[in-house]
Amino acid sequence: MTTETQDSALPVAAKRKGPLIYRQSIFTRLTHWVWVICLFFLLASGLNIFNAHPTLYIGQQSAFPDLQTNGQHLDNAWLAIGAINTDNGPRGQTTLLGHSFDTTGVLGTSGDPANPDFRGFPASVTVPSFYDLGTSRVVHFFFAWILVATLLVWLVASVLNRHIADIPPTPRDLMHLPRDILDHLRLKFEHGRRYNVLQKLAYSGVFFVLFPLIILTGLTMSPGMDAAWPWLLELFGGRQTARSIHFLTMSALVAFFVIHIIMVVLAGPINEIRQMITGRYRTGGDVPFDRSKGDKP
Repeated sequence: MTTETQDSALPVAAKRKGPLIYRQSIFTRLTHWVWVICLFFLLASGLNIFNAHPTLYIGQQSAFPDLQTNGQHLDNAWLAIGAINTDNGPRGQTTLLGHSFDTTGVLGTSGDPANPDFRGFPASVTVPSFYDLGTSRVVHFFFAWILVATLLVWLVASVLNRHIADIPPTPRDLMHLPRDILDHLRLKFEHGRRYNVLQKLAYSGVFFVLFPLIILTGLTMSPGMDAAWPWLLELFGGRQTARSIHFLTMSALVAFFVIHIIMVVLAGPINEIRQMITGRYRTGGDVPFDRSKGDKP
């Protein structure tokens, strides 16, 4: 039986499977999992730090509504999480851009209704679970510097192995953006050697926008760094604005993580997770086999 005859006898499902390619280097895989751990502890400890004063402002000053400074009333808060007294007892209230919402049980007040816990974010999502500003700051700063060091390792390795060139989308990639969006809406995912355009846009946003933003705004909130680099305050329009941007940037990273997990599940979790453990990824049937690139059948 010839090779051509053998190929024609293969099941359709087998024909659709492409080669098992070596897609992720050891540096990409290690830094990926370190970032997962860092971002978890940064988020949980950051929410506990936020609970010390669960209000976000624009500008240099933090000022509650109707607080008078130099003869002027200041109200530069755009987000406030707290509790209010009502005829039915204390209720959690979140105010966003001047609009208030009842968030009892989630934000402002949480825990046992008979003995509620008055805090911005509930104990179930903070590290530590109880309010401890000192411990939260130690945890937050520790994992922040681990994240920065890991980012530097990834950057150097990605430049040396040219992986970084595969991340920004090219003009040709952007031409395929409408089709790629439609394919994702139809749950049709491309399994190729390179990232698709939506992946490139998402990863470029994380590596070249969100990571630098969250690091720089974090430094801006440090009085020591403000003394050394006063331009940070000017760059972000004040410490309180930097705190707001820091919060929004972490929210964007959380949104990216949620969407990323959904895409992993929809695109095939075994294949997706395998590439971040072993480095190898099973491509689609239209990807040619290339032994010189480390492909396996």
